[in-house]
Amino acid sequence: MVKWGVLSTANIGRAAVNPAIQRSSNGELVAVASRDGERARGFAEAHGIPRHYGSYEALMEDPEVDALYIPLPNGLHREWTIRACEAGKHVLCEKPLALDAAECEEMADAAESAGVLLMEAFMYRFHPRTERLAALLRDGVVGDLRTIRSAFTFRLTKPDNIRLDPDLGGGALMDVGCYCVNVSRTLAGMEPAEVMATARWTERGVDDELTGMMRFEGGLVAHFDCSLTMERCEFVEAAGTDGYLRADAAFLPGTGDVVLEEHRGREGLVEHGVAGADEYLRMVEHFADCVLQGTPLRYPAAEASANMRAMEALYRSARSGRWEPVVAP
Repeated sequence: MVKWGVLSTANIGRAAVNPAIQRSSNGELVAVASRDGERARGFAEAHGIPRHYGSYEALMEDPEVDALYIPLPNGLHREWTIRACEAGKHVLCEKPLALDAAECEEMADAAESAGVLLMEAFMYRFHPRTERLAALLRDGVVGDLRTIRSAFTFRLTKPDNIRLDPDLGGGALMDVGCYCVNVSRTLAGMEPAEVMATARWTERGVDDELTGMMRFEGGLVAHFDCSLTMERCEFVEAAGTDGYLRADAAFLPGTGDVVLEEHRGREGLVEHGVAGADEYLRMVEHFADCVLQGTPLRYPAAEASANMRAMEALYRSARSGRWEPVVAP
């Protein structure tokens, strides 16, 4: 069993990842830390976590903790991931892994030097429907893939939300658009050559809406919308010469049975049923399996760096109004 600790009492941990660790077959959640000792105590007692610490450093000094889950704000990922690696802990860190590709690479180097694993927590990649979608595209079900379309939008109601704080790495692209960039690259099976974007900026300089295009070699184009100001919309489509596939609630489908739609023009609609699954559980179990067995991660930290290179180019384009190249590593 991998013994896990969690840095912070963030909602994403409380609602999704922490319970997944507690339900996992190969992991045990043994400790939580907060900068507020009483908050850590209350959180641990409420959620059945055996130990609690009033500082992140104290948790990292716990010799029984093998791995850390880090759901801190984006702007704190680099510092605490590197410190965790130096303390000999494997790290599963929330997306986006860092504020830019250079930080991702620095974090990856720290993990490699310490001999520990580091992975970005894009849970949707572990859902069976995502895997089925990618497999059908590889099998040529839609013919030659021409277009990928996606959206992830929702409406924030509190102006002081950390997603709107530039110092903490806020913004629509950083929060939900990173999913659209990631799924586009995953389904394309290659990196974009150049990108174009337009954004709406808040007074603090954060994008609360962004629309992007990514152009790949061979003519494939990905389009996406991300927003913190619009009603919820969440889907992925992959269209080719012979048809298209569509997944609604593509990133957060829940744990019930879901459908992957196959549209083929006059031939009509085929619905591929996919059995329900907990994508968070599958993610943490994969990570723990790699820790226990010494096997490579399906998605190493280098993958996170590639995602950030595309996102950096999108931000450059949103400022310049031009197509911008994605800088190679």
